[in-house]
Amino acid sequence: MTASAQVRDTERSTHSHVAVNTMLRGVSALRLSVLTDETTSPERQREANQRAAASLGIDLADREAVDLGVSASKTTPFERPELGAWLRRPDDFDALVFWRFDRAVRSMDDMHELAKWARAHRKMIAFAEGPGGLLKLDFRNPLDPMAQLMVTLFAFAAQMEAQAIRERVTSAQAAMRVMPLRWRGSRPPYGYMPAPLEGGGWTLVQDPEAVAVIERIINELHSGKTVAAVAAGLNADHVPSPRDHWSLRQGRNTGGKTGGEKGETVQRERFAWRHGAIKELLTSERLMGWKTQDNKPVRDSEGAPVMATAQPILTREEFDAVGALFAERAVNNKHTDRTDTVALLLRVIHCDGCGEHMYLHRPSPTSKSTSRTETYKCGSFTRGVKCVSPATVKRQWVDDYVTERFLAAVGGLRLTEIRRIPGYDPQPEIDATTAEYEAHMAEQGRQRSKAARDAWQRRADALDTRLAELESREATPERVEVAQRRETYADVWAAGDDTERRAMLRDARAVLLVRKAKRGKVFGLDESRVSFELRNEFFADAALELEGALSR
Repeated sequence: MTASAQVRDTERSTHSHVAVNTMLRGVSALRLSVLTDETTSPERQREANQRAAASLGIDLADREAVDLGVSASKTTPFERPELGAWLRRPDDFDALVFWRFDRAVRSMDDMHELAKWARAHRKMIAFAEGPGGLLKLDFRNPLDPMAQLMVTLFAFAAQMEAQAIRERVTSAQAAMRVMPLRWRGSRPPYGYMPAPLEGGGWTLVQDPEAVAVIERIINELHSGKTVAAVAAGLNADHVPSPRDHWSLRQGRNTGGKTGGEKGETVQRERFAWRHGAIKELLTSERLMGWKTQDNKPVRDSEGAPVMATAQPILTREEFDAVGALFAERAVNNKHTDRTDTVALLLRVIHCDGCGEHMYLHRPSPTSKSTSRTETYKCGSFTRGVKCVSPATVKRQWVDDYVTERFLAAVGGLRLTEIRRIPGYDPQPEIDATTAEYEAHMAEQGRQRSKAARDAWQRRADALDTRLAELESREATPERVEVAQRRETYADVWAAGDDTERRAMLRDARAVLLVRKAKRGKVFGLDESRVSFELRNEFFADAALELEGALSR
């Protein structure tokens, strides 16, 4: 071999060695907001990134950041699970490769932070496709101003595009909101599920599994169960909560993240039914098929509610009947006699001296008194009422007395199931629509443009028209049907707890009046100072019939 040939071979060997040593280590970054978006699938992004890396002499190897189901408008590059992890290890790579600019950022602020990071760590950022094809932003030279200029221009374009997308989505959702039977997507209200709408789009139809649960809840509430007891029963029977039900429908696992203590996130395997969730479910107009926004009905130009479905779960009459159940059970939490919600005679026992409810008194563990006897006391003082003869009586004495008297009166009777056939009263909707109208009228005169004034007037006219139409409707009374069951009151009393027994006493409108005790020590209840009666006519008449039958 000649000397010149040896020199050329040495040069080629040296150049090859330098090329290998200077090849950049790259990370291929993939991002997708919607997993079903085929046009920007991970495979397409991966192939484009590999082509761009090869043309720029970047070795990707197996370095990849894949963030699927992640929005660039809602997360910065540093907040994304996989890309953020790579950015926290800048020594492990030299270049980032994205498919397009919007796969990296959607705002100028985010791009500014990413560019600052790239300058500080001397990195290259490449975009496989864009307005001018392959784009390379090389921040390895901090004195080169072109990279920063290009970043600013493209970040501005990305932010404008993201804003345009948001506006298009918002406008489309606003338009669909007032379209009868048209569902805009996302998780439907519990009790419904999406179904294709003839002519395109989606509507809501009844979800048989969820409707069966709603019917169970309503029936149990009508039978006298408390909301808390209904929730406990659903959880005991492993009935999926609304959130878990939708997850199962989507083929996902139940449970998820929820808030714990301040700044803490808790992971749950499943979500439970709660008192508040049941009340919110059954008092929402969505059960009547209405569309709502911010928990307010969406109305058409005539003021009528816009329907989301042709298959509402409840009629107006049934919805009002359920609402009446919650209204009947509403408790004023300011009442000072609610010291123990499981005491048998709360809101049943009254002081004869003033007629006020008596409350349960439990001696404080820190009290110097040796007595630990629980008593019912006249509640007049706590209510600012002066009682001329305040009564106090031992809890156990009167609990036993009322139990004996109640079961003696009606214990042998078979339970009756009271079915309420809902009536219709337009007044609740009139009240709700009037409140909307008054809130709307409060905005009068604040509109500066003619278009805004016209829109305000159309809304006012629509609500007024709806009120006039509601006022023209006639109310129909509720009907009550009574059917006997096999169990007797004694059976249910023995099987229940004090909460359920108190509900039975309240249904019978039981009243126990207690007079002030005479002086001197006593070792049992003086029955001359108490009087017990059932003020519900049905119970009182049934007790008299039972007493007559037993005496014959």
